[in-house]
Amino acid sequence: MSGLGKILIALGILLIIIGVLIIAFGNIFSWFGRLPGDIRIERENFSFYAPFTSMILLSLALSLIISLILRLLK
Repeated sequence: MSGLGKILIALGILLIIIGVLIIAFGNIFSWFGRLPGDIRIERENFSFYAPFTSMILLSLALSLIISLILRLLK
């Protein structure tokens, strides 16, 4: 159980760091959600947004970060 606690603490610290970075440097992340492959349809009474490319990029980044954290905790 102590391993799970370490992982949760590391993830919590990571989320805090990411939150501070987004607040401090919000303009740097303005490209996120506007990548090629993100689908945006806006009509008069209808709006649809599907950020496919952004979510793939986010998934890859989080997988890499979690993998590095797990290797450091071993």
